[in-house]
Amino acid sequence: MAYSCGMRPHVTIWRKILEEVFRTNDLVKLSYIKHLLSEEGIEPFVLDEHTAMIDGRGPMVPIRITVRADLADRARFILREIEKDA
Repeated sequence: MAYSCGMRPHVTIWRKILEEVFRTNDLVKLSYIKHLLSEEGIEPFVLDEHTAMIDGRGPMVPIRITVRADLADRARFILREIEKDA
């Protein structure tokens, strides 16, 4: 089935609802980021966590941390001091 925007509707909807605020290959940093956001009342949605670990050697694909689009600026402010590695 062809879609006018070239994407499936559910993909387009998710892009409007969630916004990526950080990506990392470091599992410790991921845990810390999730903790920081949760402490501020922002629910983090982690994408690619299981895909990154598919071969058992550690993260091969950057793990993306997303939040609701209306909270993205606040989340970026909270995470501004954390070094990005991907």
